[in-house]
Amino acid sequence: MSQPLLDLQEVLFRWPGQAAACLDIANFQVAADEQVFIHGESGSGKSTLLNLIAGVLLPQRGRIDALGQSLSGLSAAARDRFRVDHIGLIFQQFNLIPYLSVLDNVLLPCRFSKRRRERAGDARQAAATLLRHLDLDEALWQRPATQLSVGQQQRVAAARALIGQPEIVIADEPTSALDAARQEAFLGLLRQECAAANAALLFVSHDLRLAEGFARQVEMGQINRVAR
Repeated sequence: MSQPLLDLQEVLFRWPGQAAACLDIANFQVAADEQVFIHGESGSGKSTLLNLIAGVLLPQRGRIDALGQSLSGLSAAARDRFRVDHIGLIFQQFNLIPYLSVLDNVLLPCRFSKRRRERAGDARQAAATLLRHLDLDEALWQRPATQLSVGQQQRVAAARALIGQPEIVIADEPTSALDAARQEAFLGLLRQECAAANAALLFVSHDLRLAEGFARQVEMGQINRVAR
């Protein structure tokens, strides 16, 4: 793989106070525009891997490059700036701001990142376009996020992650609270929007039913020597 978007080399991570490492990865690369389904048993290191890629955590050993930038070479504040500029995150619990409207939640990355704001162009129009594409009725856009159903909040979280065209979208078990039909519908919309934005998608789930359609599927035991 030439010039990967993400490149992990000899990465080892151990939680403070733990004698054994929970992640030991010889190498792992993701290409630009690639959509990767990552799965594994509970405790296999899926969420830890995503937090390392996002620069929330730093490894004790090894190198993590994102868009050609070594994350270990950045200060905590610089990693925060890099994350908001280049990475869209969808959390299992969504982490929406409860007192903000749907639209204002989606616009948050553009408030914190000049780069995302510039790439969005008319940020409010970009947010509206994403919400329509993700099938969220316009009548809901001014409501506080807490007044939405779980499925609706999930789509707001996806729009927030996608606005401003980040190069990387990370989704950590975002469909666990939905039934099967809504899971498939949401995943289809998410993958479609990532493809339209030329964003790489790292989608983590323990549910192998959702892996269909991903050209690349990675089981944690394949890359994490601790999980074998």
